Amino acid sequence: MSKVLIIEDEVAIADLEKDYLELSGFDVEIENNGNHGLVRALGEDFDMFILDLMLPGVDGFEICKKIRENKNTPILMVSAKKDDIDKIRGLGLGADDYITKPFSPSELVARVKAHLSRYERLINSSVQENDVIEIRGLKIDKTARRVWVNEEEKQFTTKEFDLLTFLAQNPNHVFSKEELFSQIWDLESVGDIATVTVHIKKIREKIEFSTTKPQYIETIWGVGYRFKV
Repeated sequence: MSKVLIIEDEVAIADLEKDYLELSGFDVEIENNGNHGLVRALGEDFDMFILDLMLPGVDGFEICKKIRENKNTPILMVSAKKDDIDKIRGLGLGADDYITKPFSPSELVARVKAHLSRYERLINSSVQENDVIEIRGLKIDKTARRVWVNEEEKQFTTKEFDLLTFLAQNPNHVFSKEELFSQIWDLESVGDIATVTVHIKKIREKIEFSTTKPQYIETIWGVGYRFKV
């Protein structure tokens, strides 16, 4: 349930807004003083602010400015002042919408729903989960290019990370040194494939409990390496 804070000094108007929003399924709180409203707006979690401009204490413009400095929560300004200059100022301070009194309560509800829906879509589209591989205490964050072993972060060079990730993405598949050299270094195996052995050794030192009895990267003698799962 979305939580809305109304900061409005006219009690009758605030109560009317509250009634209509609650009928539409919102959880609504009211503050009739600008100072109290600002404290709650900054200190508590709300999904929407409905903000009157003319308030005792701190006015709506200042509250809007302070909220926007700290939060991206939608703000709907409500005022009896119809001058464009006030609307321009309010929107310039970060308000998402501006509605003048008198207004239809159903219009208010519609605008609140529209802004909450838009904000939710924005949040959901911007939050993308990292691509992570987790195997027996080993965590490889492909997106952030970070590695943890039993929740302790380990530092990897670019090629060490690429080699570990490639093997972990292809578990139980045996790769020759030539194949790994070609995949990770993007070169034909005319180079010094001993570099693969060196990198495997360094990776094991960072992720294995015992390098003599590896639990992740297994040597298949005479063939190459395999990531065990």
